[in-house]
Amino acid sequence: MAEKQAYERLIDYARVHTASVDDGDTTPSTQRQFDLARMLEREMKELGVSDVFVDEHCYVYGKLPATAGLEDKPCVGFLAHLDTIPDFSGENVQPRVIQNYDGGDIPLGESGRVLSPERFPHLRELCGKTLVVTDGTTVLGADDKAGVAEIMTAVERLLRGNVPHGPVAIGFCPDEEVGHGAALMDLDRFGAALAYTLDGAAPGEIEYENFNAAAATVTFRGFNVHPGSSKDTMVNASLVAMQFNAMLPAGDTPRDTEGYEGFFHLTDMSGNVEKATLQYIVRDHDAGAFEARKRMMAHNAKLLNARYGEGTVTLALRDQYRNMVEAVKPHFEVVEKAMAASRAMGVEMKAVPIRGGTDGAQLSFRGLPCPNLPTGSYGHHGPYEHAVAEEMEQLVQLVLNIVQEFTK
Repeated sequence: MAEKQAYERLIDYARVHTASVDDGDTTPSTQRQFDLARMLEREMKELGVSDVFVDEHCYVYGKLPATAGLEDKPCVGFLAHLDTIPDFSGENVQPRVIQNYDGGDIPLGESGRVLSPERFPHLRELCGKTLVVTDGTTVLGADDKAGVAEIMTAVERLLRGNVPHGPVAIGFCPDEEVGHGAALMDLDRFGAALAYTLDGAAPGEIEYENFNAAAATVTFRGFNVHPGSSKDTMVNASLVAMQFNAMLPAGDTPRDTEGYEGFFHLTDMSGNVEKATLQYIVRDHDAGAFEARKRMMAHNAKLLNARYGEGTVTLALRDQYRNMVEAVKPHFEVVEKAMAASRAMGVEMKAVPIRGGTDGAQLSFRGLPCPNLPTGSYGHHGPYEHAVAEEMEQLVQLVLNIVQEFTK
């Protein structure tokens, strides 16, 4: 069987519908994630990966035992997630390959959508490259099937090329997109001392700082009477909800922030006079600023209750994940090895903050230091998602170089 390139694997995996769902009461949140898990299980066994196992929660495990003489080296792990986002279609994905891209607009099938350098300026730097795009009606699923594809391609090359290496662990997780991710991963079975997720970002970047994150549900109870006789009596829940949102800093939104700047992101709203609900996600890299954001929301709820009556506003805050930098820094070798591996390819790697979360955050706080590596894919979580075949190959080589770094 001819060796596959990473982008070819991405196309195969992208066609498997694996979207997770919010508020699921099982792990995985959707049984369809097992379709890709079983596909990977078969492929890993065919390649000769050892100890291949899919557990009842849809975590996929595999091992590459060390080659002779390198058994005492630390086991390095590589992980990616199986699911795609729940809020844009991942079903019936029809990837299209564009060879020798000309740098211009790319019509996405018959959808009327266009992948344009005007919206995605980095496209201008990709002239002559091979792109994988959508038909404009679904996500591509490169988040994170590009990471899955790169890991699997690196595994194939390690095994077929008889490349000397220490012990290597492979893992694929469900439900990352709904914040559950690696929570139930069996780290003893996985067996790595240090690990890397491959889940986004551009080549030449490494991420080991992510947001502190919380979800907020704000419920507003109104008092509905006839509008003709409601003077000083009616409490319009929807209007109180609008006041609550207006009390948050207007510039602290995802559209207006970057880098280490945090935000309040209104993700959903519904309501009428009797009842209204606002859903937010709250993010900040700085732990102190993060706590201040939560206190601000609580303070605003208190003020509105004082104005309209106790019980008008109810705030429910749920912490989701923490900034993994505090768990990674004591084991900074895991970052230095990746930087050295990149340097060997002539690319000086820089650290950038993740404006989101990653399975690596959960894993790092569970005792497995796990920064995030790029995948060579862009425009995630929507129909403009695309991957660059040449960058995916570059990242396969980065994985191989990291494995070699751990033999030294």
